[in-house]
Amino acid sequence: MSDDTTTKRRVLFVLGSARARGTSEALARHAAATLPPEVDQDWKRLADFPLPDFRDPGASETGTSPTGNERVLLDATLEASDVVIVSPLYWYSVSARTKLYLDHWGRWLRLPHVGFRSRMRGKTMWAVTTTGGEDTAKARPLLESLRLTAGYLHMPWGGDVVGHNDGSDGVLASTDTLERASGLFATGSAPRHPGPARRPDLGARPPAARGERHGRPTERPAYGVYGS
Repeated sequence: MSDDTTTKRRVLFVLGSARARGTSEALARHAAATLPPEVDQDWKRLADFPLPDFRDPGASETGTSPTGNERVLLDATLEASDVVIVSPLYWYSVSARTKLYLDHWGRWLRLPHVGFRSRMRGKTMWAVTTTGGEDTAKARPLLESLRLTAGYLHMPWGGDVVGHNDGSDGVLASTDTLERASGLFATGSAPRHPGPARRPDLGARPPAARGERHGRPTERPAYGVYGS
């Protein structure tokens, strides 16, 4: 991996909602629209790349090399200069799919030929989330867990946006929220972007990534601890 800080920036958006085209994703896309055209954007909807259940191999095991969907997500993560976690608030935390993706970071740390820890150092982490109630303070546990994750891997924290979902796309109608989203990448605290890391030699590559699925949300949880 090169230390050249001028390497092209690539932003990975990890979409963790249980619903396609939810308000968290809409808010993230509003923020992404402010990125310069020369910045590569990689959008990965975790529902399109289901991961196997996480199994902790233990300190004495290294586990098997990633294949299939896990390999796609590992490659996307390592090739990014920025990782944006886009997840609604589910019971004061990220969605189950997002948590499973982050759990696999722990597995990738155990693969010596990947060098996950050293290659994540310097990448910038961001967060975009929405809550189902007006009290955005309920998102603090979600944001703190992501900040701790970033700190553990020496990843600068770029910033976050917390929106309110009232069930009628209200988050997108909020001028204040849209202004915060528009300024997310403009006010990030980490100017250094190490660029794409080399891809680990894990054997044959899986088929090309599938395109994003299109759809409209059909229902919304009624509780304030949920976003979308």
